[in-house]
Amino acid sequence: MQPTGLSKADQAHQHVLKGITTGHYQPGDRLVLSTIADELGMSVVPVREAIRRLQTDNLVQFERNVGATVTGIDPVEYRHTMETLALTEGYSTAQCAPLVTQETLEKARGINEQMRALVAHDFAPEKFTELNEQFHSALFEHHQNPHILDLVHRGWNRLAALRSSTFSFVPSRAISSVAEHEELLKLIADGAEFSIIESAARNHRLNTLHAYLDHHAKSTTIDF
Repeated sequence: MQPTGLSKADQAHQHVLKGITTGHYQPGDRLVLSTIADELGMSVVPVREAIRRLQTDNLVQFERNVGATVTGIDPVEYRHTMETLALTEGYSTAQCAPLVTQETLEKARGINEQMRALVAHDFAPEKFTELNEQFHSALFEHHQNPHILDLVHRGWNRLAALRSSTFSFVPSRAISSVAEHEELLKLIADGAEFSIIESAARNHRLNTLHAYLDHHAKSTTIDF
Protein backbone atom coordinates (compact mmCIF):
# COMPACT_ATOMS: atom_id res chain seq x y z
CA MET A 1 0.00 0.00 0.00
CA GLN A 2 1.31 3.45 -0.95
CA PRO A 3 2.11 5.95 1.84
CA THR A 4 -0.83 8.30 2.46
CA GLY A 5 0.13 10.19 5.62
CA LEU A 6 -2.55 8.24 7.50
CA SER A 7 -1.86 5.80 10.29
CA LYS A 8 -2.17 2.12 9.41
CA ALA A 9 -5.36 1.93 11.47
CA ASP A 10 -6.82 4.84 9.49
CA GLN A 11 -5.82 3.22 6.21
CA ALA A 12 -7.46 -0.04 7.27
CA HIS A 13 -10.56 1.85 8.42
CA GLN A 14 -10.93 3.63 5.08
CA HIS A 15 -10.36 0.39 3.17
CA VAL A 16 -13.01 -1.60 5.03
CA LEU A 17 -15.44 1.33 5.17
CA LYS A 18 -15.19 1.75 1.40
CA GLY A 19 -15.77 -1.98 0.99
CA ILE A 20 -18.97 -1.74 3.05
CA THR A 21 -20.35 1.43 1.48
CA THR A 22 -19.69 0.27 -2.09
CA GLY A 23 -21.23 -3.14 -1.49
CA HIS A 24 -18.00 -5.12 -1.81
CA TYR A 25 -18.75 -6.39 1.70
CA GLN A 26 -22.42 -7.30 1.97
CA PRO A 27 -24.50 -7.54 5.17
CA GLY A 28 -23.57 -10.77 6.93
CA ASP A 29 -20.18 -11.11 5.24
CA ARG A 30 -17.29 -12.14 7.49
CA LEU A 31 -14.41 -9.70 7.81
CA VAL A 32 -11.35 -11.91 8.18
CA LEU A 33 -8.68 -9.78 9.82
CA SER A 34 -5.74 -11.76 8.48
CA THR A 35 -7.05 -11.57 4.92
CA ILE A 36 -7.59 -7.81 5.11
CA ALA A 37 -4.17 -7.35 6.69
CA ASP A 38 -2.57 -9.29 3.83
CA GLU A 39 -4.42 -7.17 1.27
CA LEU A 40 -3.08 -4.01 2.88
CA GLY A 41 0.39 -5.31 3.63
CA MET A 42 0.19 -4.76 7.38
CA SER A 43 -0.27 -6.72 10.60
CA VAL A 44 -3.68 -7.58 12.03
CA VAL A 45 -3.27 -5.10 14.91
CA PRO A 46 -4.29 -1.92 12.99
CA VAL A 47 -6.98 -3.89 11.16
CA ARG A 48 -8.44 -4.99 14.50
CA GLU A 49 -8.48 -1.36 15.66
CA ALA A 50 -10.24 -0.31 12.45
CA ILE A 51 -12.86 -3.03 12.88
CA ARG A 52 -13.53 -1.86 16.44
CA ARG A 53 -14.12 1.68 15.18
CA LEU A 54 -16.55 0.37 12.60
CA GLN A 55 -18.31 -1.58 15.32
CA THR A 56 -18.78 1.67 17.26
CA ASP A 57 -20.53 3.11 14.19
CA ASN A 58 -22.79 0.01 14.02
CA LEU A 59 -21.34 -1.00 10.65
CA VAL A 60 -19.73 -4.16 12.02
CA GLN A 61 -20.84 -6.61 14.67
CA PHE A 62 -19.14 -9.51 16.41
CA GLU A 63 -20.88 -12.87 16.40
CA ARG A 64 -19.87 -15.68 18.70
CA ASN A 65 -17.90 -18.42 16.92
CA VAL A 66 -18.02 -16.33 13.74
CA GLY A 67 -16.08 -13.13 14.38
CA ALA A 68 -16.57 -9.75 12.74
CA THR A 69 -19.40 -9.50 10.21
CA VAL A 70 -20.96 -6.63 8.28
CA THR A 71 -24.11 -5.38 9.98
CA GLY A 72 -27.35 -5.42 8.03
CA ILE A 73 -29.82 -2.54 8.32
CA ASP A 74 -33.33 -3.55 9.25
CA PRO A 75 -36.34 -1.21 8.82
CA VAL A 76 -36.20 -0.10 12.47
CA GLU A 77 -32.52 0.82 12.24
CA TYR A 78 -33.19 2.51 8.91
CA ARG A 79 -35.97 4.59 10.44
CA HIS A 80 -33.87 5.64 13.45
CA THR A 81 -30.94 6.63 11.26
CA MET A 82 -33.10 8.53 8.76
CA GLU A 83 -34.85 10.44 11.56
CA THR A 84 -31.47 11.44 12.98
CA LEU A 85 -30.26 12.50 9.54
CA ALA A 86 -33.40 14.54 9.02
CA LEU A 87 -32.47 16.57 12.09
CA THR A 88 -28.76 16.94 11.35
CA GLU A 89 -29.11 17.60 7.62
CA GLY A 90 -32.00 19.99 8.16
CA TYR A 91 -30.04 22.02 10.68
CA SER A 92 -26.87 21.85 8.59
CA THR A 93 -28.57 23.08 5.45
CA ALA A 94 -30.29 25.97 7.21
CA GLN A 95 -27.19 26.99 9.16
CA CYS A 96 -25.02 27.09 6.04
CA ALA A 97 -27.62 28.62 3.70
CA PRO A 98 -26.43 32.26 4.15
CA LEU A 99 -22.90 31.17 3.22
CA VAL A 100 -23.87 29.35 0.02
CA THR A 101 -22.53 31.28 -2.96
CA GLN A 102 -24.10 31.69 -6.38
CA GLU A 103 -21.39 29.44 -7.74
CA THR A 104 -22.33 26.69 -5.28
CA LEU A 105 -26.02 27.08 -6.11
CA GLU A 106 -25.22 26.62 -9.79
CA LYS A 107 -23.14 23.55 -8.97
CA ALA A 108 -26.04 22.07 -6.96
CA ARG A 109 -28.48 22.87 -9.78
CA GLY A 110 -26.20 21.10 -12.23
CA ILE A 111 -26.13 18.01 -10.02
CA ASN A 112 -29.90 18.09 -9.71
CA GLU A 113 -30.25 18.30 -13.49
CA GLN A 114 -28.12 15.17 -13.79
CA MET A 115 -30.50 13.50 -11.35
CA ARG A 116 -33.47 14.68 -13.39
CA ALA A 117 -31.91 13.21 -16.54
CA LEU A 118 -31.39 9.88 -14.79
CA VAL A 119 -35.05 9.78 -13.81
CA ALA A 120 -36.09 10.44 -17.41
CA HIS A 121 -33.66 8.07 -19.12
CA ASP A 122 -32.07 4.81 -17.99
CA PHE A 123 -32.67 5.27 -14.27
CA ALA A 124 -29.72 3.93 -12.24
CA PRO A 125 -30.52 3.91 -8.50
CA GLU A 126 -26.93 3.71 -7.28
CA LYS A 127 -25.81 6.60 -9.51
CA PHE A 128 -28.86 8.60 -8.43
CA THR A 129 -27.95 8.03 -4.77
CA GLU A 130 -24.35 9.10 -5.41
CA LEU A 131 -25.53 12.34 -7.05
CA ASN A 132 -28.02 12.87 -4.24
CA GLU A 133 -25.21 12.81 -1.68
CA GLN A 134 -23.15 15.20 -3.83
CA PHE A 135 -26.11 17.59 -4.02
CA HIS A 136 -26.60 17.79 -0.28
CA SER A 137 -22.90 17.86 0.42
CA ALA A 138 -22.49 20.91 -1.82
CA LEU A 139 -24.94 22.87 0.32
CA PHE A 140 -23.23 22.43 3.69
CA GLU A 141 -20.01 20.41 3.47
CA HIS A 142 -17.64 23.40 3.41
CA HIS A 143 -19.27 25.67 5.97
CA GLN A 144 -20.30 23.22 8.63
CA ASN A 145 -19.98 22.79 12.36
CA PRO A 146 -17.52 19.86 12.26
CA HIS A 147 -19.31 17.95 15.02
CA ILE A 148 -22.64 18.06 13.19
CA LEU A 149 -20.95 17.18 9.90
CA ASP A 150 -19.41 14.14 11.59
CA LEU A 151 -22.89 13.01 12.66
CA VAL A 152 -24.13 13.40 9.08
CA HIS A 153 -21.25 11.33 7.72
CA ARG A 154 -21.80 8.63 10.33
CA GLY A 155 -25.44 8.44 9.31
CA TRP A 156 -24.58 8.26 5.62
CA ASN A 157 -22.14 5.44 6.31
CA ARG A 158 -24.70 3.47 8.33
CA LEU A 159 -27.23 3.78 5.54
CA ALA A 160 -24.90 3.05 2.66
CA ALA A 161 -25.58 -0.68 2.26
CA LEU A 162 -29.37 -0.26 2.13
CA ARG A 163 -29.58 3.25 0.78
CA SER A 164 -27.78 2.30 -2.41
CA SER A 165 -30.94 0.44 -3.40
CA THR A 166 -33.66 2.53 -1.75
CA PHE A 167 -34.64 4.21 -5.02
CA SER A 168 -34.86 0.76 -6.62
CA PHE A 169 -37.70 -0.02 -4.23
CA VAL A 170 -39.47 3.34 -4.67
CA PRO A 171 -38.41 4.84 -8.03
CA SER A 172 -41.30 7.29 -7.90
CA ARG A 173 -39.60 8.87 -4.88
CA ALA A 174 -36.72 9.91 -7.16
CA ILE A 175 -39.04 12.17 -9.17
CA SER A 176 -40.33 13.87 -6.02
CA SER A 177 -36.81 14.16 -4.63
CA VAL A 178 -35.62 16.16 -7.64
CA ALA A 179 -38.59 18.52 -7.32
CA GLU A 180 -37.93 19.02 -3.60
CA HIS A 181 -34.27 19.79 -4.37
CA GLU A 182 -35.41 22.53 -6.74
CA GLU A 183 -37.64 24.04 -4.08
CA LEU A 184 -34.84 23.90 -1.51
CA LEU A 185 -32.46 25.71 -3.88
CA LYS A 186 -35.09 28.39 -4.45
CA LEU A 187 -35.50 28.93 -0.70
CA ILE A 188 -31.74 29.31 -0.26
CA ALA A 189 -31.42 31.63 -3.26
CA ASP A 190 -34.28 33.79 -1.96
CA GLY A 191 -32.71 34.08 1.49
CA ALA A 192 -35.57 32.36 3.31
CA GLU A 193 -35.55 32.24 7.11
CA PHE A 194 -33.63 29.55 8.98
CA SER A 195 -36.79 27.80 10.19
CA ILE A 196 -38.25 27.56 6.69
CA ILE A 197 -35.11 26.11 5.13
CA GLU A 198 -34.58 23.75 8.07
CA SER A 199 -38.14 22.47 7.80
CA ALA A 200 -37.88 21.95 4.03
CA ALA A 201 -34.59 20.05 4.30
CA ARG A 202 -35.79 17.98 7.26
CA ASN A 203 -39.07 17.03 5.57
CA HIS A 204 -37.21 16.18 2.37
CA ARG A 205 -35.29 13.48 4.24
CA LEU A 206 -38.38 12.28 6.09
CA ASN A 207 -40.32 11.99 2.83
CA THR A 208 -37.76 9.48 1.60
CA LEU A 209 -38.07 7.56 4.86
CA HIS A 210 -41.86 7.46 4.66
CA ALA A 211 -41.78 6.33 1.02
CA TYR A 212 -39.48 3.44 1.88
CA LEU A 213 -41.43 2.40 5.00
CA ASP A 214 -44.70 2.48 3.06
CA HIS A 215 -43.16 0.24 0.42
CA HIS A 216 -41.76 -2.12 3.07
CA ALA A 217 -45.11 -2.36 4.84
CA LYS A 218 -46.90 -3.23 1.58
CA SER A 219 -44.28 -5.75 0.52
CA THR A 220 -44.47 -7.60 3.84
CA THR A 221 -48.28 -7.68 4.07
CA ILE A 222 -49.64 -11.21 3.85
CA ASP A 223 -53.16 -11.77 2.55
CA PHE A 224 -55.10 -14.64 4.12
